[in-house]
Amino acid sequence: MGCRVRTVSSELLRLVAVEGVIVPDLRRRLPGRGASLHPTPRCLELAERRRAFPRAFRVTETLDLSLVRGHVEELQAERTG
Repeated sequence: MGCRVRTVSSELLRLVAVEGVIVPDLRRRLPGRGASLHPTPRCLELAERRRAFPRAFRVTETLDLSLVRGHVEELQAERTG
């Protein structure tokens, strides 16, 4: 979604919009329209800059990305440290 590079779904983080909040779907089981993103800060930043989230979830409201941002930062910290 952010960098637009295609890859296998197991390497991507599935996201779901729940009441205006984008939630990481770690088990890939949450209902609703999902979107996939590389779990990297760069890809998240590109998706935000391109305003890809409202298009992907087909909403006009502002979406809260704090849970996704926290999860991606946590994963990045695990990789580097």
